[in-house]
Amino acid sequence: MGQPGAFLRVERASHGERPASESVRDYDEFTIDLPTEEQCEQASRCMACGVAFCQSNVGLEGARGAIGCPLQNLIPETNDLLFRRRWDDAVGRLFLTNPFPEFTGRVCPSPCESACNLGLHDSPVTIHDNERALSDYAWKQGIDALALAAPDAPLVSVVGSGPAGLAAAWELARSGYRVRVIERADRPGGLLMYGIPNMKLPKWVVERRVNLMRESGIEFCCDVDVARQPEAALEGASAVVLAVGATAPRAVDVPGAELAGIHFAVDYLSEVTSALLEGREASISAAGKDVVVIGGGDTGVDCVACALRQGARSVTQVIRAQRPADECANAAERWPLPREVWSQGYGQREAEELFGHDPRIWSVDTIAFEGDDGVRGVVLQDLSYEGGRHGVKGTERTIPAQLALIAKGFLGPEPDVFEALGMDMPASGSGICRLNGEDASVPVFVAGDARCGATLVATAIADGLRCAREVKRTLNK
Repeated sequence: MGQPGAFLRVERASHGERPASESVRDYDEFTIDLPTEEQCEQASRCMACGVAFCQSNVGLEGARGAIGCPLQNLIPETNDLLFRRRWDDAVGRLFLTNPFPEFTGRVCPSPCESACNLGLHDSPVTIHDNERALSDYAWKQGIDALALAAPDAPLVSVVGSGPAGLAAAWELARSGYRVRVIERADRPGGLLMYGIPNMKLPKWVVERRVNLMRESGIEFCCDVDVARQPEAALEGASAVVLAVGATAPRAVDVPGAELAGIHFAVDYLSEVTSALLEGREASISAAGKDVVVIGGGDTGVDCVACALRQGARSVTQVIRAQRPADECANAAERWPLPREVWSQGYGQREAEELFGHDPRIWSVDTIAFEGDDGVRGVVLQDLSYEGGRHGVKGTERTIPAQLALIAKGFLGPEPDVFEALGMDMPASGSGICRLNGEDASVPVFVAGDARCGATLVATAIADGLRCAREVKRTLNK
């Protein structure tokens, strides 16, 4: 384990954050890393529990998904090596299970920390920060490219270059397959490139990984839409992996939803990143506007943060759920599941610092949009949860909005790629799918959010790795 008894003496210290008055002036990372020695000391708090729920990835009754790390990172072992300053060994242990800790160490919501045994009675170990510190160290030391595949090795086409597609491609290339990654956007990365803003996941981090994959012989074909060019995936391929994500957004079906100035969150975030990368002004701007973000998840937080950086006059986040309590009354009953308590994301902390209050309003539903040529207001109604959720008559009111962003999550994958390949849409959680008709000899696999529904980056990476193993088993028969 780490230093015996350190969890009794060492207080948790996690990464810092830049003040909002500074961070909203740019799209640089908002986090401030701990000094190296202090990070090692944080790793000493790990208790090397007999049952390490942090790394378990097991399902429990009442859980919406598995608890602990989806990648089953060897967390106590890695923490112990970091505490002992055995950085190279700790990196090696981390890379055994997670090929992309530079992503998860920045954007994962850390279900490992929710499941940390120490976290039941005290603050959990800084597993997330430890992972990022090890990843940054590894890249500074230099990560070797993979050996190139033989020219006659089987070719696998991976459609989609988000976390699942990149993970499947990396694992297949590592196993000696030729890999062709096909992406409909102009840059590889999928969700990592265009769905998560730069201050949370800098795009040079994604490009650095993609460049290493290119050095490893993986081919990237961008601006290619398999829905219109299915032959791009099938030509010469022994197998196809569809890692196209769950990109069909959930709409708000209320009067006025067709007004100009109302956008899906993913379209807004993509445009903000595209404009940043291309050095131009974004075509969707919050500058000088009252902005309403509808939805309370991580994507909604990212929208709040981007609107602040564009110079929004005000930002309001509308959430149908009830405000969580400040403390979990049944922590022992909930653990190792996440405790449902009130907390703030980085965008909400920034908004409170700038405007003096948290931007969220709870137990409120959006019932209409108002405006002529463009949206001018959002009509809200309070919700009651007594006897089931329902609107409260007489509480309707309109708040100003010249920009409304819909961050209500995703319905699943878009059907066009599956239709182009002659496949039925996969049921959520389904396994291998195969082409129908004449091309049935080419197995088609589905991985990541396209198979599981919208989920964590870590879960998508884990599913991409599982899919690659299934591809190998199939092709080696």
